[in-house]
Amino acid sequence: MTGLTLRTMRADALRLLLSALAVVLGVAFVAGTLILTDGMKRGAYERAGVFDRHTDVAVNAGEDPIPPALVERVRAVDGVRAAAGELTGTAGVVGSDGRPVLGYAVVAAIPTEAALQSYDVVAGRLPQRTGEVVLDAPTVAEEGFVLGGPVRVGGSGGAARAYTLVGTVDVAGTARDVGGPFIGLAGPDALAVTQQEGYGRIMVAAAPGVPAAELTGRVAAVAGGGVTVQDRRAVLDAAVDDAVRDLRQFNLLLLTFAAVAVVVAGFVIANTFAIVLAQRTRRTALLRLVGATRGQVLRATLLEAAATGLAASALGVAVGAGVAVGLDALLAAFDVPMAGAGIAVTASTVLVCLLLGTVLTVASAAVPAWRGSRVAPVAALTDAAVHATRGAGRVRLAVGALVLAAGAAALGSAGVVGQLPLVAAGGVLAFFGIVLFGPVLVPALVRLLGVPARRLFGATAGLAVANAVRNPRRIAATATALVIGIGLVSAFVVGAGSAKASIERVVDREIGVDVVVVGVGGSLPGPLVDELAARPELGVVHELRGRVSDGVELRTAHPALVGRTLTAVDAGDAGRLGPGRVLVHRELARARGWSVGDTVTLAGRSFTVAAVVAAGPAPAGGSVPAGHVVDVVDADFSRLFPAVRGHLAEIDPAAGVSAERAREVVESVVARYPTANLVDQATYKKSLTGTIDMVLAFVVALLGLAVVIALVGVANTLSLSVVERTRENAVLRAVGLTRGRMRAMLAVEAVLTALVGAVLGVGLGTGVGAGAMAVVTRLSGEFTLVLPWGRLGLVLLVAVLAALAASVLPARRALARPIVASLGD
Repeated sequence: MTGLTLRTMRADALRLLLSALAVVLGVAFVAGTLILTDGMKRGAYERAGVFDRHTDVAVNAGEDPIPPALVERVRAVDGVRAAAGELTGTAGVVGSDGRPVLGYAVVAAIPTEAALQSYDVVAGRLPQRTGEVVLDAPTVAEEGFVLGGPVRVGGSGGAARAYTLVGTVDVAGTARDVGGPFIGLAGPDALAVTQQEGYGRIMVAAAPGVPAAELTGRVAAVAGGGVTVQDRRAVLDAAVDDAVRDLRQFNLLLLTFAAVAVVVAGFVIANTFAIVLAQRTRRTALLRLVGATRGQVLRATLLEAAATGLAASALGVAVGAGVAVGLDALLAAFDVPMAGAGIAVTASTVLVCLLLGTVLTVASAAVPAWRGSRVAPVAALTDAAVHATRGAGRVRLAVGALVLAAGAAALGSAGVVGQLPLVAAGGVLAFFGIVLFGPVLVPALVRLLGVPARRLFGATAGLAVANAVRNPRRIAATATALVIGIGLVSAFVVGAGSAKASIERVVDREIGVDVVVVGVGGSLPGPLVDELAARPELGVVHELRGRVSDGVELRTAHPALVGRTLTAVDAGDAGRLGPGRVLVHRELARARGWSVGDTVTLAGRSFTVAAVVAAGPAPAGGSVPAGHVVDVVDADFSRLFPAVRGHLAEIDPAAGVSAERAREVVESVVARYPTANLVDQATYKKSLTGTIDMVLAFVVALLGLAVVIALVGVANTLSLSVVERTRENAVLRAVGLTRGRMRAMLAVEAVLTALVGAVLGVGLGTGVGAGAMAVVTRLSGEFTLVLPWGRLGLVLLVAVLAALAASVLPARRALARPIVASLGD
């Protein structure tokens, strides 16, 4: 039987080719992910601890930052060779053109003591005193900075000031490589730029001959409580954990999409073996007649599946290595941290992928193999047995209908109860309902969608519909493979479209001016807002700030702008908002019994209620109950919370000043603050929604492989069906069906199959997206469902075009043999 199985595989190699291709693609995705992340992990381990090569003891801050005075006390400990405070934060660099260098910039305090300096210096040296700075080599090259020249650096502490560039460093592949500039300053300068009150940790180098354990105890005794003291081993372990933590999450994300591709490949493989074994019914019967047992037939089929899976998996690993190389180069081109480290092909990855592909193929073929071995030998020798089709059983259909209804109910009720896990459960149940109920649902949809096709193509389309629905299980399995990938794509498309529309609507409601200044990576520098407010050309300079105190959220509001956010004024006059007078939101007024004219105490100060108002959807589930909000003017908020800054400031020109002139004034001020950007409302919207577009493109690209595998399944099913209908197609051609109409018939069959899968996928994905947005709306009160019909239509169009392409090879095969030879089969 083994020899016969191998000869059978050689004879049916073309029939199994597309099935093997599905395995190759699925395994390649998994292998590429593992090979890429193994390479990143190797680079991360190599770079872990790069800034601690000379750190023997570290003092890590607790809840509060470490004051500079503690650094001096640790430095004075017996056995300490050097000690320095370290921190990281955000800052900005003014480029050679006078504009801020784009990108999220990291600033770090670099030890000035040579005994602790662990950076890889590319040129020059590290800072030895205040007033000196080092930058990453790419930024220096791109901006044309020169060693010994000035570089202006600024952060939340104030406007940019000049520092002397003394060196360039290499931070690629480390935690301080975030795609933007790296700025290294002496400790006091880093504190001033970031406006932080202290350091994140203290780095300590031991004097020669001092045992690490003994020095750790001495430092711990001086450091006192509220901090954590680590020896060198613990420092390096923590560095490794930090280096690979994000990588594990990235790996998990990629493997999640790889799992989708593998599941789709399983559907394709199972359907392929079901068709191939059905076409071998007569051959199997002959084996049974000459003495082969059911067990031997079953084992022979599983051996065939294992050999196919093993060979395809080996090719998939090779393709995956190429995919990993391409992904690594692509990520490096986009300055993604940890990219560009190369790839690493490990024995464990190869074995896992070979095992995965082989087990997947055998498991997918198990049920078709078991069914094929149970065909009675005598019945299998008849043509009726060869071409028999069998619908789904009543139990399966009943269970499928119930599961589908349960999934739809879960998606519909998710928004009512506000539970995202219910959305996931509803999506999974709905999918399995489609799988189980597919033999009835899919043929019905094919007939429905075939109505306009009949009107366009006449009898040719009628033949295509009849061919498609003659085996309900087969077409259901083929279409269902498309549902997974297209369903997930549609869910992300609906979610992204809804999120973008909701964000833009909130900006329109909350931002009542055309020009805004936003902080880059954090809050706005305090002096910037004060400087803008002092300019006579600007009439409104309003910094959006907020702080929770005693269960109430206090928010800044400007008398000239507050009206745009209000939906109702229950009592009083909102225009009376001013120093000492506040606007109380409806929910808070009801809860505490406040009314217009009452004197209320907020954050220890007394205020008069000017009006009771309502504003937009009331968020729920935040740090305060929904609607427990009070609006105060900027001056009062600054007196209450002088250290609290906002991330955005709204600006309007003064009376008689043109918008162009006001913008020029704002630009001249903002130019000296590299951690702030001047944007108009449209640009601000784009900055908020740009990440959504990027994530959507990334997700669609990853899920695209699952859709490709499913379309391979369409082509595979159609090709095998052509083989099965060789004589039938020859008869059609003999009675006058032209070659063009034969191609059209197969194209219509492929399009209808793919279109049904795509329609079901879009419907499922839209339901999941709608359920998710309903939950988010209940929790935040800001998001509403928006259906991006254009993008959903594009998904359907791509599926149709891909199906047309998938029908080309089967049509060529159907027309390749002469009619007489085909009639003799």
